[in-house]
Amino acid sequence: MSKKKRRERPDPASFGLPATGAESHAHLDLPEFDADLPEVLARAKAAGVATFGNVFLGPEAYHANAARFADHPEVFFLCGVHPNDAAKATGDTLAALAGLLRTEPRLKALGEIGLDYYWPEPPHDIQLRIFRAQLELARQLDLRVVIHSREAHADCLEALLDLGFSGRPVLWHCFAGDADLARTVAAHGWHLSIPGSVTYPTSERLAEAVAATDLSRLLIETDCPFLTPEPYRGKRNEPAFLPFTAAKIADILGLPLETVWTATGHNARNFFGV
Repeated sequence: MSKKKRRERPDPASFGLPATGAESHAHLDLPEFDADLPEVLARAKAAGVATFGNVFLGPEAYHANAARFADHPEVFFLCGVHPNDAAKATGDTLAALAGLLRTEPRLKALGEIGLDYYWPEPPHDIQLRIFRAQLELARQLDLRVVIHSREAHADCLEALLDLGFSGRPVLWHCFAGDADLARTVAAHGWHLSIPGSVTYPTSERLAEAVAATDLSRLLIETDCPFLTPEPYRGKRNEPAFLPFTAAKIADILGLPLETVWTATGHNARNFFGV
């Protein structure tokens, strides 16, 4: 019987990338990182990641976990009510969120917010109400917005355009649309963040969307601990794996890896103002 061939998993640091990369969307405050957060950040820096955006899923998560990043100024923050939590959001939740966004300088964007129709709950009308309320807050405070849109692209677009966000700083996190949606996003002056799923063999549609988008509109992310890229798929995702996503984008666009790495890092820092 032949032995099963061992899967090659190169060290991300072996790409030799400069310290110009940026992780635009991570959930490093989740329990999956409780045991080794300093090591996770160190591995990412060794792979060329200089800047990290950590997303807190609501004010409670921020208050519970922000202190763990006190010694890591390279990490900036985002906070918002995720659509899957919309049914639990109250007026007090939104008021607490507004208070944080007004007073905490490390919070650079309202997000991730939006619509998720993949799951049957919460009801779409509740998601839309909380989404629109947060868009109103972002407009009132002149904030950047990071969008979660899962099987809800038409309704997300309608809400954004209805509330006057064309031309405002909007980032479609974990972009999963087709080339037509990518062109629409770019046409409104918005940005797309590409996750590790672009490396999957079944992600032809996402690859086509990347090919249809100018590099100046692209960011990269892990959305860790989720959506681990090849060749580490099946393991916990972490920011050190970003070079594999960048390498796939470079292949799609026909550009040098370092060009994509540095450009997406610059785009992230420019978008978030860090």
